[in-house]
Amino acid sequence: MSSHEHLPLELDSSFLNTSTIIALCVFFALLCACIIIGHLLEEHRWANESITALLLGLCAGGVVLLVRKGASSHLLKFSEDLFFLYLLPPIIFNAGFQVKKKRFFKNFSTILLFGIFGTVISFCIISLGVFWIFRKIGVESLSLKDHLAIGAIMSATDSVCTLQVLSQDETPFLYSIVFGEGVVNDATSIVLFNSVQTLDFHNIDGLTVLKLIGTFLYLLLTSTALGIAVGLLSAFIIKTLYFGRHSTDREFALMILMAYLSYLLAELLNLSGILTVFFCGIVMSHYTWHNVTESSRITTKHAFATMSFIAETFIFLYVGMDALDIDKWRESKASAGTSAAVSSTLFALVLVGRAAFVFPIANILNCVQKSESSKIHFKQQFIMWWAGLMRGAVTIALSYNQFASYMRKSPESALMITSTIIVVLFSTIVCGSVTKPLIEAVLLRHRKPMVSDFTDNVSLEDLRVLLLESGDPSNSNNNQPARRASSLRLLIRHPTTTVHYFWRKFDDRFMRPMFGGRGFVPFVPSTPTGAADESSSA
Repeated sequence: MSSHEHLPLELDSSFLNTSTIIALCVFFALLCACIIIGHLLEEHRWANESITALLLGLCAGGVVLLVRKGASSHLLKFSEDLFFLYLLPPIIFNAGFQVKKKRFFKNFSTILLFGIFGTVISFCIISLGVFWIFRKIGVESLSLKDHLAIGAIMSATDSVCTLQVLSQDETPFLYSIVFGEGVVNDATSIVLFNSVQTLDFHNIDGLTVLKLIGTFLYLLLTSTALGIAVGLLSAFIIKTLYFGRHSTDREFALMILMAYLSYLLAELLNLSGILTVFFCGIVMSHYTWHNVTESSRITTKHAFATMSFIAETFIFLYVGMDALDIDKWRESKASAGTSAAVSSTLFALVLVGRAAFVFPIANILNCVQKSESSKIHFKQQFIMWWAGLMRGAVTIALSYNQFASYMRKSPESALMITSTIIVVLFSTIVCGSVTKPLIEAVLLRHRKPMVSDFTDNVSLEDLRVLLLESGDPSNSNNNQPARRASSLRLLIRHPTTTVHYFWRKFDDRFMRPMFGGRGFVPFVPSTPTGAADESSSA
């Protein structure tokens, strides 16, 4: 037998790392276990997949720690690049792609108030609280930049547990507010974090705050514009070139690649990739998705949701296992009392920072709203406050980004990471487990839905009549007085609905003819429409 016949056996696994294969096998087995347990708990769910993944991660980390005799629970090393480049984009894109656009934009002004203005308030309160309290605890080596970064890190919410309990049918208004504010909050927190990183705190003057605000607004607007531009480009390409004539796979592939390209371009230009890919998802669902064939529509809808689900479950699995990484706890060199004090301080500031904007903004909106049925009642305010208490993957990733590189040089940097992990575990497991019974007790689901969930805003048809009726005698039949209202008056009374009405007119007249969308039928030769077109052209 010649020697070259043994070559495949000699090269077997020589290019693979055995420890990496073992780690991936463990993670994929745990992912399967999360899916199975989530299915079994579907009927009587006290915990969602996030809590299940965290608990499984903790159990797996404990087993690994015992097997290695307390050496380390690490199977995979946490990488900010892994999170921000591969795991976060599908989660945020799917949030934009699956969002109920009508409800989202109907409450857009309210969502922006809570998601942007509210997050800034929380950021300021947490930063000031950390700066004042940490020195009394004994944590004194952190810089001003670190304190501001902690404010941005702890302002990032994770409302997954609440959204899985709320129903879009029973509480559509509350669901859209919690969902929209959660997505905008994550984007705002990351933009704030990136803005803090760009400032030079060695030369602080009166313009520092203005520079921070300017950088924040620049990242916010340019990132949004880039996402919209890439989404429109994908719609134009697919509508113009009719990919479905030859292969529906190309349609799906192009949507995935251009969505991911928007995120990478934003990061390359030092913008907010999370904002870019979110609005790219919204535009793609409004235009691009309607330009592809029916099979591609079904494929994209389920594929994006599946990728998002796997990425999010993977993140919480890792967080659970990483919580038992003994090296970080040793490097922090903090006593149990100090660690508990820091973690308690952070969570208390989260509670205060959340309450400092939810209740005031809601009551200000109630004062502006004239109709009783469109006001945000206290029970809804309480649920909105509770929904933002949980912290998740974005908080963990930003904490690593800020403190991991200095962990071995500064024990207090390691303390910040371990304290962040404690806050995430406590808020997700404890608060998340209480969410379902709490919402059922507060909202009283056995009763009829609250009236304010069905806002009494004027409908588009009523708005069309109010805007277009001129009040001429010819339009006033049957001795009925003609209704007449100016556009400015309607804009003041119903700003979101009025803007939506004019946007629909602009969209139907200019955008849809160019970029396609609802009503556009892609040409596919195998369909009856395509066959008729081919026979007529012949």
